[in-house]
Amino acid sequence: MASTSGGVYAALTTERAGPTASDSPRDRRPGTGAGDPVNVATGGQVAPLRRIVPPDVLAVGAGSISAAKIKRIARLSRVKDVTAVAGGAVQLQGRQVNAFAVDPSSFRSWTPPGTAKRTELWEALAADRFVVSSAAAGQLQLTRGYRYPVVARTMPNLMMGGSGPLGLPGIDMLVSERSGGEMGLVPNVAVLVNAPGVSPAKVVKAVRKVLGPRTNVLNLHESRYRAGDGRSSGYLDLYKQAATTCPGLSWTVLAAIGQVESDHGRNAGRSSAGALGPMQFMPATWKAYGVDGDGDGKADIMNPFDAIPGAARYLCANGAGRGGKQLYNAVWHYNHADWYVQKVLNLARAYAARYA
Repeated sequence: MASTSGGVYAALTTERAGPTASDSPRDRRPGTGAGDPVNVATGGQVAPLRRIVPPDVLAVGAGSISAAKIKRIARLSRVKDVTAVAGGAVQLQGRQVNAFAVDPSSFRSWTPPGTAKRTELWEALAADRFVVSSAAAGQLQLTRGYRYPVVARTMPNLMMGGSGPLGLPGIDMLVSERSGGEMGLVPNVAVLVNAPGVSPAKVVKAVRKVLGPRTNVLNLHESRYRAGDGRSSGYLDLYKQAATTCPGLSWTVLAAIGQVESDHGRNAGRSSAGALGPMQFMPATWKAYGVDGDGDGKADIMNPFDAIPGAARYLCANGAGRGGKQLYNAVWHYNHADWYVQKVLNLARAYAARYA
């Protein structure tokens, strides 16, 4: 049977169915982040998007991955976020489609920024409608608002809630956790891992060691798994790409600031001083230096695809590309404290040594 995903995951089967350079982006003491986002959806409502968590590794098992193994992955060095989802191969419009069953409030953070921000898609999932990739919507000639039979262990008629880039190779359909349970999708068959600041290849090796040889573990940074525009979705690559916009600025400085400010997006909420996003900009400074890095027409302070190049732009305006005292001064402008500059530069040296 032909598959819209190209049969990437054999494990998914139906067997179990004009600014000045002196404005500081933030001025706050350490430890004032707003904490982790709320990821609970009740009554069909979807929690607001608090952050983007670019997945670095996707692992798909031959069956359910045990809770103990998922905890072992979460405890791996430098792993920051892990989420496990149910999945399986279903039939839709006579074609095989790989589906994930997800909690819309939490899973939206793991999708491409443009998709994550489309609240209507996640509200549709919360209402037990299904969402498909843009490619599947075209290939299967699906229409939003129409009901379609989905063949799994059961055959529910589900309404299409919308489509968009899902950012996961081989996965073309999302359903709610309730729908997935009724359809017999395999619980915890897949795990997404976010490990900023670490070589994805090393994470793949560590995850495969935990899960065993029957698990398909993918490095999502490989070119064959990137979006059609070639952009990466990982923080490490975002730091490297943003640094190229400021000749002379090392990506390690951006990575160090990202670690100090939000632990690479883990604590991107509003600080006590009002700073926001993964790079913790003050809104007024963001208005002057914000960048539309993902080309969606909006410079979003909460979006790492925008915030990281925005930080590079701000640092460059303060002379960071010239190195030495100018770099020190540029980082000092980011937060007016010598302890902050020393911490950032020490972390930058640590990143440089690790990736030398």
